[in-house]
Amino acid sequence: MDDKIEDAIHQAYTGESKAALRLKVFAEKAEQEGYTQLARLFRVISFSEEIHGKRALRLLKEVKSTEENLADSFESEEQVAGVAYGNFVKRAEEVGDKTASLYFSQSQDVEEVHAKLYKEAMSHVMEERETTYYVCSVCGYVSDGVLPEECPVCGVSKEKFVGFE
Repeated sequence: MDDKIEDAIHQAYTGESKAALRLKVFAEKAEQEGYTQLARLFRVISFSEEIHGKRALRLLKEVKSTEENLADSFESEEQVAGVAYGNFVKRAEEVGDKTASLYFSQSQDVEEVHAKLYKEAMSHVMEERETTYYVCSVCGYVSDGVLPEECPVCGVSKEKFVGFE
């Protein structure tokens, strides 16, 4: 693939991914404010943007075998948790932004859990083990098989967790 085309597809993927998430958040806000039809529109366009992002990933040949995807995901989480968020925390502390520092620190902790979950996932497959995951809706912490009484990262109660079976 031509380098400029590949770069353009990467940019398109990044833009579509950001738009899909942003529109989901906008839909939640519209729903909270009682704008049901606008919330639906935001969700519909978000879904459309996801389709664009998926097509870009396929063009970039980013979707591989499940084992390769798992290994790539593990490496990505390790990099983000170990390097990127560490730098973000340091920068926030340097400028005295406590809110950003807390966000980056908690996200770093959660990314480390993600890496651990990916690492454990292969043994789950080998054991043919199925599990329920619980995700903290405040900070994104993921618990494997056990609904914690409170989030070990941000401290919210178990009522703030969403189960995935």
